[in-house]
Amino acid sequence: MTQTAESPAGVDSSVYEQVQHFYARQMQDLDAGRAAEWAETFTEDGVFAANAHPEPTVGRAAIAAAAAAATADLERRGLRRRHWLGMLTVTPEGDRLRARSYALIIETPRGGQAAVRLSTTCEDVLVRSGDGWQVQHRQVLRDDLD
Repeated sequence: MTQTAESPAGVDSSVYEQVQHFYARQMQDLDAGRAAEWAETFTEDGVFAANAHPEPTVGRAAIAAAAAAATADLERRGLRRRHWLGMLTVTPEGDRLRARSYALIIETPRGGQAAVRLSTTCEDVLVRSGDGWQVQHRQVLRDDLD
Protein backbone atom coordinates (compact mmCIF):
# COMPACT_ATOMS: atom_id res chain seq x y z
CA MET A 1 0.00 0.00 0.00
CA THR A 2 1.33 3.45 -0.94
CA GLN A 3 1.41 5.91 1.87
CA THR A 4 0.83 9.60 1.21
CA ALA A 5 1.71 12.23 3.74
CA GLU A 6 0.44 15.75 3.80
CA SER A 7 2.83 18.62 4.40
CA PRO A 8 1.90 21.43 6.79
CA ALA A 9 0.92 23.53 3.73
CA GLY A 10 -1.48 20.82 2.59
CA VAL A 11 0.40 19.49 -0.46
CA ASP A 12 0.32 15.72 -0.72
CA SER A 13 3.82 14.21 -0.76
CA SER A 14 3.13 12.52 -4.10
CA VAL A 15 2.30 15.91 -5.65
CA TYR A 16 5.47 17.37 -4.14
CA GLU A 17 7.46 14.53 -5.70
CA GLN A 18 5.78 15.14 -9.09
CA VAL A 19 6.76 18.81 -8.93
CA GLN A 20 10.36 17.95 -8.05
CA HIS A 21 10.52 15.57 -11.03
CA PHE A 22 8.96 18.25 -13.26
CA TYR A 23 11.69 20.74 -12.34
CA ALA A 24 14.48 18.17 -12.77
CA ARG A 25 13.27 17.38 -16.29
CA GLN A 26 12.60 21.04 -17.12
CA MET A 27 16.03 22.28 -16.04
CA GLN A 28 17.82 19.40 -17.77
CA ASP A 29 16.00 20.27 -21.02
CA LEU A 30 17.09 23.89 -20.70
CA ASP A 31 20.68 23.09 -19.81
CA ALA A 32 20.95 20.60 -22.69
CA GLY A 33 19.85 23.30 -25.15
CA ARG A 34 16.48 21.68 -25.87
CA ALA A 35 14.70 25.04 -26.06
CA ALA A 36 11.54 23.76 -27.78
CA GLU A 37 11.09 20.95 -25.25
CA TRP A 38 11.74 23.35 -22.38
CA ALA A 39 9.17 25.79 -23.77
CA GLU A 40 6.61 22.97 -23.92
CA THR A 41 6.70 22.95 -20.10
CA PHE A 42 4.96 26.36 -20.22
CA THR A 43 1.29 26.85 -21.04
CA GLU A 44 0.54 28.20 -24.51
CA ASP A 45 0.00 31.65 -22.96
CA GLY A 46 2.75 31.21 -20.34
CA VAL A 47 4.72 34.14 -18.96
CA PHE A 48 8.43 34.28 -18.14
CA ALA A 49 9.24 37.44 -16.17
CA ALA A 50 12.53 38.40 -14.57
CA ASN A 51 13.77 41.47 -12.77
CA ALA A 52 16.77 41.38 -15.14
CA HIS A 53 14.51 41.83 -18.20
CA PRO A 54 12.65 45.04 -19.06
CA GLU A 55 9.49 43.17 -20.16
CA PRO A 56 8.11 39.68 -19.57
CA THR A 57 8.29 37.13 -22.37
CA VAL A 58 4.72 36.04 -23.13
CA GLY A 59 3.60 32.94 -25.00
CA ARG A 60 5.23 29.57 -25.56
CA ALA A 61 6.60 30.51 -29.01
CA ALA A 62 8.30 33.64 -27.66
CA ILE A 63 9.66 31.70 -24.67
CA ALA A 64 11.09 29.04 -27.02
CA ALA A 65 12.70 31.70 -29.22
CA ALA A 66 14.28 33.46 -26.23
CA ALA A 67 15.63 30.16 -24.86
CA ALA A 68 17.04 29.19 -28.27
CA ALA A 69 18.78 32.59 -28.56
CA ALA A 70 20.26 32.25 -25.06
CA THR A 71 21.45 28.70 -25.87
CA ALA A 72 23.13 29.92 -29.07
CA ASP A 73 24.81 32.77 -27.18
CA LEU A 74 26.19 30.42 -24.54
CA GLU A 75 27.50 28.09 -27.25
CA ARG A 76 29.11 31.01 -29.09
CA ARG A 77 30.85 32.08 -25.87
CA GLY A 78 31.97 28.53 -25.05
CA LEU A 79 29.96 28.28 -21.82
CA ARG A 80 28.02 25.39 -20.35
CA ARG A 81 25.25 26.42 -17.96
CA ARG A 82 23.55 24.39 -15.24
CA HIS A 83 20.54 25.39 -13.15
CA TRP A 84 20.39 23.96 -9.64
CA LEU A 85 17.02 24.32 -7.88
CA GLY A 86 16.56 23.74 -4.19
CA MET A 87 14.65 24.75 -1.07
CA LEU A 88 11.41 24.05 -2.97
CA THR A 89 8.09 24.88 -1.36
CA VAL A 90 4.78 23.97 -3.00
CA THR A 91 1.50 25.52 -1.89
CA PRO A 92 -1.94 24.72 -3.31
CA GLU A 93 -4.06 27.59 -4.61
CA GLY A 94 -7.37 26.14 -5.78
CA ASP A 95 -6.62 24.05 -8.88
CA ARG A 96 -3.14 25.56 -9.23
CA LEU A 97 0.10 25.28 -7.31
CA ARG A 98 2.46 28.00 -6.26
CA ALA A 99 6.05 26.76 -6.26
CA ARG A 100 8.97 28.75 -4.88
CA SER A 101 12.60 27.73 -5.02
CA TYR A 102 16.11 29.06 -4.94
CA ALA A 103 18.05 28.63 -8.16
CA LEU A 104 21.79 28.78 -8.60
CA ILE A 105 23.05 29.25 -12.14
CA ILE A 106 26.47 27.69 -12.59
CA GLU A 107 28.62 28.42 -15.64
CA THR A 108 31.61 26.45 -16.83
CA PRO A 109 33.80 27.80 -19.63
CA ARG A 110 35.15 25.19 -22.02
CA GLY A 111 38.29 23.84 -20.34
CA GLY A 112 37.74 26.01 -17.26
CA GLN A 113 36.43 25.95 -13.71
CA ALA A 114 32.74 26.00 -12.83
CA ALA A 115 31.53 29.06 -10.94
CA VAL A 116 28.22 30.26 -9.56
CA ARG A 117 27.11 32.97 -11.98
CA LEU A 118 23.82 33.97 -10.36
CA SER A 119 21.69 33.34 -7.31
CA THR A 120 17.95 33.74 -7.81
CA THR A 121 14.52 33.02 -6.45
CA CYS A 122 12.07 31.35 -8.82
CA GLU A 123 8.35 31.77 -8.18
CA ASP A 124 6.01 29.75 -10.41
CA VAL A 125 2.31 29.23 -10.82
CA LEU A 126 1.83 25.65 -12.03
CA VAL A 127 -1.28 24.21 -13.64
CA ARG A 128 -2.22 20.60 -14.29
CA SER A 129 -1.60 19.38 -17.83
CA GLY A 130 -2.62 15.80 -18.50
CA ASP A 131 -0.76 13.78 -15.91
CA GLY A 132 1.90 16.46 -15.34
CA TRP A 133 2.39 20.16 -14.78
CA GLN A 134 3.06 23.30 -16.80
CA VAL A 135 4.24 26.76 -15.82
CA GLN A 136 1.56 29.38 -16.31
CA HIS A 137 3.64 32.21 -14.85
CA ARG A 138 7.28 32.34 -13.80
CA GLN A 139 8.95 35.21 -11.94
CA VAL A 140 12.73 35.02 -11.58
CA LEU A 141 14.29 37.44 -9.10
CA ARG A 142 18.05 37.85 -9.23
CA ASP A 143 19.54 38.47 -5.79
CA ASP A 144 21.94 41.11 -7.11
CA LEU A 145 19.14 43.32 -8.51
CA ASP A 146 16.40 45.32 -6.83
